[in-house]
Amino acid sequence: MTNVEPTTSDQTAPIVQSAPQRTISRERMALLFMVMLVTAAGNTAMQSVMPSIGTELGVADVWISLAYTWSALLWVICAPLWARRSDRRGRKAMMAMGLVGFIASMSLCGLALIFGLAGLLPAAATLILFALARSLYGGFGSAAPPAVQAYVASRTPRSERTQALALVASSFGLGTVIGPALAPLLIFPSTGLVGPFFAFAIFAVLVLVTLRLRLPDDTPTFAARGEVMAAPFSAGSNPRIGSEVASQESDDNEDNAATVAAEGASIPDLKWSDSRLKPWILAGLLGGHAQAATLGIIGFFILDRLGLRSDPGAGTGPIGLVLMSGAIATLLAQWGLIPILKLGPRASTMWGVALSALGTATFAVSQDLHSITVGFAIASLGYGLFRPGFTSGASLSVSRIEQGQVSGIVASVNGAAYVLAPAIGVWLYGHHPLIGFATICLLCCAVFVLGWIRLGDDTHLTRDRH
Repeated sequence: MTNVEPTTSDQTAPIVQSAPQRTISRERMALLFMVMLVTAAGNTAMQSVMPSIGTELGVADVWISLAYTWSALLWVICAPLWARRSDRRGRKAMMAMGLVGFIASMSLCGLALIFGLAGLLPAAATLILFALARSLYGGFGSAAPPAVQAYVASRTPRSERTQALALVASSFGLGTVIGPALAPLLIFPSTGLVGPFFAFAIFAVLVLVTLRLRLPDDTPTFAARGEVMAAPFSAGSNPRIGSEVASQESDDNEDNAATVAAEGASIPDLKWSDSRLKPWILAGLLGGHAQAATLGIIGFFILDRLGLRSDPGAGTGPIGLVLMSGAIATLLAQWGLIPILKLGPRASTMWGVALSALGTATFAVSQDLHSITVGFAIASLGYGLFRPGFTSGASLSVSRIEQGQVSGIVASVNGAAYVLAPAIGVWLYGHHPLIGFATICLLCCAVFVLGWIRLGDDTHLTRDRH
């Protein structure tokens, strides 16, 4: 979900502090939905085919995972910068830049891989070019999500804002389901395994053209900045920075921040070492690294366990199916179980990692596609509970006027897990599969123990904080 923040001093135009008088039309909302959907789907489709492409190139699995590292790091660095800049440059401009970054990245990645698979480039040069092209998405593609959220937040009345932002946020989750499902269908004879790169680049071009023609240039009605979302590095991996509790408080945050400014007081500088926040940050880092390592390993594990290393092209279908099952399980947890069971942050975090450990152990010993799919879905269901639990716990551990700062810290924690954890997980798996999976289970157990000892009681956390 999205936190709405007050105007910052770097804005060049005055903002009228009044709620918008009309909502966004269905046509424009659908267009904003597609901006988020196409980038999420494209990235997860790429994840479905990259293990097979790496096998075709004859490179070690760990190098495929490391090829994403620079892009992930750029996303962590650049996303907050674009989020702050969207108030000054306009949200439409930031959306367009994000789409251009995605189109350029997917197209150039596809070209590099085509040359490599055709034997026109050495495997090492192919991966270097792939990593450079991929960095365009981390550096510029990260501008789109916060701009879309801010556009919606600044043009919907308070009574409808939470529902509208939930719809936009759901597009990222839906994209993680659609991408793996479409990837095997986009492998054409002329392009081979690289087909999904070009197909989603074309889809994004169509969305960009429609955005330019149908979405008017924007002058925000009142200050609202979209929250920083983590990149959709794999199916089910997208951690929504907001939470149900945080979204309910988003309007209150505006009033509180305005009150603080009016009284001349300063918002406290929230540190990572803050005693209220530290246990939640540690839980987020440990659990986030467990999830990122799982997502890094799963594609290569499927190729190995199903004996598809000699025919990597046949692996895209099974990998896509497993990733899609994980994404659906994640959405089931976030959209179904948490609201129905009314799980608090501590319970959601602890039982989430317990399920993740169980699912990891299940698919680690599986010998067929069905068992692998079930195990990965259980693990993803657990991470779908863990992520909102950690996020809402961090949010509820601090005061309302600190919500903007805690959102940025949570975004950094979520993104940091995807910088090195996937490559480290694959490296450990390469030494022996049991080492990789045992490490993941140990990380999950560490979060459970931390929750038992250090995380605040849910009843205490949900008390009103000022």
